[in-house]
Amino acid sequence: MGHPAKWRPPLLKHPYLKLCQLLILASLFYFCSGIIQVNKTVKEVAVLSCDYNISTEELMEVRIYWQKDDEMVLAIMSGKEQVWSKYENRTFTDFTKNLSIVILALRLSDNGRYTCIVQKTEKGSYKVKHMTSVMLLVRADFPVPSITDLGNPSRNIKRIMCSTSGGFPKPHLSWLENKEELNAINTTVSQDPETELYAISSELDFNITNNHSFVCLVKYGDLTVSQIFDWQKFEPPPLDNLLQLWVILILVIIGIVAITAFTGSCIAHRLATRRRQGKRNEEGMDMEKISPILTGPAQASV
Repeated sequence: MGHPAKWRPPLLKHPYLKLCQLLILASLFYFCSGIIQVNKTVKEVAVLSCDYNISTEELMEVRIYWQKDDEMVLAIMSGKEQVWSKYENRTFTDFTKNLSIVILALRLSDNGRYTCIVQKTEKGSYKVKHMTSVMLLVRADFPVPSITDLGNPSRNIKRIMCSTSGGFPKPHLSWLENKEELNAINTTVSQDPETELYAISSELDFNITNNHSFVCLVKYGDLTVSQIFDWQKFEPPPLDNLLQLWVILILVIIGIVAITAFTGSCIAHRLATRRRQGKRNEEGMDMEKISPILTGPAQASV
């Protein structure tokens, strides 16, 4: 009695073909299970693709759902679009780009995993024909920190403060000198409950009798911003330079005195000249007032 024949897959002619098949299957598994990641900043526009195309005629026969984690974002049923209140007036569907949704004016609360589900009718009921997920990461960039002078808490000690605000996620601030971290004081981190944006500040004391080059480094997530503060200690000028300064100062004083004296003598000379001229004018007027003395026969008749 013969044994029933069993079907077996054909043997591969070349061993490396089997390896190629395994690599292809692994690649397909990776691309099918992987989640696309979209990175954006606050107030930007995000386009999340459903990675599925349908014709205009099919639009009336499918249901399309977009949801974020466990909450609804948008739904299209019988060709009509419905947007949930949290995304209203800033979210819509772009049918020309693989059923993508467009989210305007991104907020930090938009962070999360978005899933697109496409259902089609089959034997009188809707069944899932496509599903894909997109991870949206929204961040807020911190501006370059500012460093301000807080004065001198004690002799030869100066205090400075580094601060920045309006970023996300939670930041960490450190002071560096020669790539070594320094001990900071009064470091504070606060978060606005409404916008969820962070603010951070930190202070540093240092000796002013030495030269310094500090780096204020703020790290948030995988990003950083920094600011440099340079300090040069005060050094009195050399003796030769000091002597030159004194000579120049004395010469300037002598010049000012000479100019003042010359100007004063000129003014005095002009005043004296004006006085002499005035006296001459007065004498001339007096001479005109004196009556003439008569001489000759007229004087004798008198």
